[in-house]
Amino acid sequence: MSLRFPATWYATDLGIHRPCHGTYERYPYESLPRLDASMFTGSFSWFGDPGPVLDEQVAAMDRHKGDLAQHGLALPHDFVAFQSHAKLSRMLDEVSVTCCWSNLSSPMASPIEPGAYLVRFLRDQQDCAFWYLYLRPSARPFVVHSSELAYHLDYLDPDEGFDFDDEASPELDAADLATEIHWCAPTFEQFAYRFWIENRLWRKLHHEPDAEPNPAERHYLNHYSARKQARG
Repeated sequence: MSLRFPATWYATDLGIHRPCHGTYERYPYESLPRLDASMFTGSFSWFGDPGPVLDEQVAAMDRHKGDLAQHGLALPHDFVAFQSHAKLSRMLDEVSVTCCWSNLSSPMASPIEPGAYLVRFLRDQQDCAFWYLYLRPSARPFVVHSSELAYHLDYLDPDEGFDFDDEASPELDAADLATEIHWCAPTFEQFAYRFWIENRLWRKLHHEPDAEPNPAERHYLNHYSARKQARG
């Protein structure tokens, strides 16, 4: 089965530059500032010191690799690097302005695509949003988000996948559920960078009005200023 997920970024506002009508809003991916793909080599050099490698984190990644290998899948190298370093692995939690927290799950069979698996790595504190690696055989992993998927995955057998004919399962349609999964980044590192820079900007825009955005943050905001000028 070939699936094409809606492409959106689920996030909060960036002040007057990008309003939000609630805690989160889905922004069309094409409306976001473009990222320079050459920045993302798996080293997270844009972040700075990643901190020491943590043996217990490496062991946890090895367990996940073993679980996925049984299904012919593998964790992306940038995700493993992120999870294995002390400072990097805490970055999403520490920068989040909506109190998102890292919550790594075991591989979960996709409820809509045989052979595909998801690994949850981040969730909102009130379960308004969940972010996952989406892993497919013989394909590059990418990042998805959903506000509904986690509730359906609770009914999954981790190996058998979702049974839509099971009377004990909620009444769901695979095609409808697919619309609840949104593609949001081509790589984990690109997701982490956009999440990091937007949350840092939010703090400056709302709580540090005298703080000057650094060049990367200013470049990010200039995208929205240019869009506003183009709309007249």
